[in-house]
Amino acid sequence: MTGTTEKQQAARRSDATRAAILAAARERFAEDGYEKATIRAIARDAKIDPSMVMRYYGNKAGLFAAAVSIDPDLLGLDLGPHEDIGRTLVRHFLTLWEENGELTALIRVAATDSQAADRMQTVLRDQLLPLARRLGRDPEEAQTRAALCASTMLGLALTRYVLRFPASTALTHDQITAWLGPTLHRYLTAPNP
Repeated sequence: MTGTTEKQQAARRSDATRAAILAAARERFAEDGYEKATIRAIARDAKIDPSMVMRYYGNKAGLFAAAVSIDPDLLGLDLGPHEDIGRTLVRHFLTLWEENGELTALIRVAATDSQAADRMQTVLRDQLLPLARRLGRDPEEAQTRAALCASTMLGLALTRYVLRFPASTALTHDQITAWLGPTLHRYLTAPNP
């Protein structure tokens, strides 16, 4: 009985330490950005030794992937009339990217770190794929349809928010929606070419 209690106490301490690290990391990443945030600063904020951060998360990229919360809420999104599906999704993604600075940092990290890339793929697998299944004509094509939508929106995010191409940043939301909305709509609903 004592062994179980000790294990439970250790598990609670471990959970509390992880929660403190993640809370400190979210604040530090939001305040300093990914590049400037350091493991030492995060550990100091969490009032723990930096080695504990490394023990639980391996490196800064692993910590970032665990700390960044991505919930685009695609499954609960009101898509409106069928003909507006693509435009609704584009507007929704623009709002997500502009209201959540963590996403810009995540796309930077995901290009070179497998844990961050897995985090981005989780969104595709858990949200965009079920949406494509619901809207597509052939459920077996859902992966292709979801991947095409993701490539379009991630391409926009990369050029607009990370690389900051002048032609991309100059576009208004209405222009982006007008250009990309029909494309996403076609990807999700058109017959297989």
